[in-house]
Amino acid sequence: MTSFDLRRLKLRPGEQHLEAIELDLPAFEFGGQRYLPIPETVAADLGVTRAVTGTAFTLGFTARLHGPCYRCLDDAVLELRIDVREYQASSPDDDELRTPYLVDDLLDVSAWARDAIALALPDKILCRPDCAGLCPECGENLNDNPHVHEETVTDPRWAALEALRDQN
Repeated sequence: MTSFDLRRLKLRPGEQHLEAIELDLPAFEFGGQRYLPIPETVAADLGVTRAVTGTAFTLGFTARLHGPCYRCLDDAVLELRIDVREYQASSPDDDELRTPYLVDDLLDVSAWARDAIALALPDKILCRPDCAGLCPECGENLNDNPHVHEETVTDPRWAALEALRDQN
């Protein structure tokens, strides 16, 4: 877990502190599947700007996630560029003026990064944009072996209705 201690900064209003940090990214659960960041530690740029009314934070990094494709379950790789901002008011009266990642002058950068990745993810993580998925009848990967099943298998429970249809 990566955190940043703001007590070591002595910023006055209008001053800014920029620092390159090593950011630890946790494993990620999305749609019931597990996605792993590779590498687990990435270079990130953290900015802290002191204003008269509070403190503004910026974070920028690139995350690379590996996990199953939504359609075919093969390995999918997703690379995301993340650039996010947070704000903490000096005397926050409203929850919207308070960041949940800052507790006792300690900024939880890993939790912030995890939430930023979650917001940047697409609806479906695919191995490639034109992924064909799995065959609904036999379960074979249609990317490796595109095919069509000629014979339609009828459920035997419908046989009596089939017989009635064939009479007419």
